[in-house]
Amino acid sequence: PEHEDTQHLGIMAARPLVTLHDANGPTANTVPLPAVFTAPIRPDVVQFVHTCMAKNKRQAYAVNVNAGKQHSAESWGTGRAVSRIPRVQGGGTHAAGAGAFGNMCRGGRMFSPNKTFRKWHVKVNVSQRRYATASALAASAVPALVMARGHRIDEVEEVPLVVDDSVEAYTKTSVAIELLQKLGAKQDVDKCSASKKLRAGKGKMRNRRYTMRRGPLIIYKGGGKDAIERAFRNIPGVELCSVDRLNLLQLAPGGHLGRFCVWTQSAFGALDELFGTHEKKSEVKSGFSLPRPMMCNADLGRLINSDEVQSIVRPVRKPVKRSNLKKNPLKNFAAMEKLNPAAATAKRRALKKEALAKKAREETLKAKRAGTYAVPEKVKAEKKAAKKIGKQFFNAAIRGTDVI
Repeated sequence: PEHEDTQHLGIMAARPLVTLHDANGPTANTVPLPAVFTAPIRPDVVQFVHTCMAKNKRQAYAVNVNAGKQHSAESWGTGRAVSRIPRVQGGGTHAAGAGAFGNMCRGGRMFSPNKTFRKWHVKVNVSQRRYATASALAASAVPALVMARGHRIDEVEEVPLVVDDSVEAYTKTSVAIELLQKLGAKQDVDKCSASKKLRAGKGKMRNRRYTMRRGPLIIYKGGGKDAIERAFRNIPGVELCSVDRLNLLQLAPGGHLGRFCVWTQSAFGALDELFGTHEKKSEVKSGFSLPRPMMCNADLGRLINSDEVQSIVRPVRKPVKRSNLKKNPLKNFAAMEKLNPAAATAKRRALKKEALAKKAREETLKAKRAGTYAVPEKVKAEKKAAKKIGKQFFNAAIRGTDVI
């Protein structure tokens, strides 16, 4: 038993600790990090669940069932060289004979008119909602993801940020702002306040006149509407949420992980009871086990290059057999020589003959330009013999022989 207790204490001591803050800043006290912050971060699950959950606040809308169909119109039928669209009846006005009803007609109904009985809401599995919430909580403890989401946490001492339970008794907004200033979260609040802009589009007329960035999310356990909510609710960008009613739409607005969360000590301590740990199931969520990551160490490159893996993998096979590229003998002289050993002699002979012919041509041109060129006797004799043969052929042809 003594050994088991020692081992249990060693495991607890090995768990990461989070510094506890009060109204004056960091204190010497620490609280253990709940196991839900070690859950796998799954942006795909969070984005899917957020998309489905965000549809559940939509209100039904539709066009009037008679819109675009309030004409007295009937098709002219075939045989009049016009389309068979219904046309306005009567005469004497510009509208007579104009197409009606169709979505391509002026004043016609829309294509597939909106109906109030459309399926507006989407059911999401409880297990998926819980998985997404756990992922969003785990991402809120990663400073890189919090900063990537746009929160200004340069002056914040630690993420996740935990404050003592005295904050839950605050009722004054001035005290709440002073606390945010001491915690280093005022910069994020100022960013939200400066981002308030008039909405583009018709939302201005529909009770959505302004847009603003999201700031810190204050998560509490007790206090509620008469205390902590009263203190923080009027600060721009700041939202509040009870730890018993954690909402993915607040933990990952827009489906983007990394919301900057400020926890009270009691809310932070209640997470192990709500979500459970890797050793025990949740006490509140029936049948829910905390999701485990597929890999304990996600640094794949480090795993592959570790001594333990490299010592048992086979060595690199150095002799690589490569297929020879077939060479064209007509373009590659070395390949031609392999096929025809006399190719080199023939090429030299052809080059020599070409050089002699080139030299003779240059000498001939030079002599002709100088006016000293004389036709060789051999060439004269060849021309004379050819001319003689031509005359003999002609004479034989005109004598009416069988040549013609």
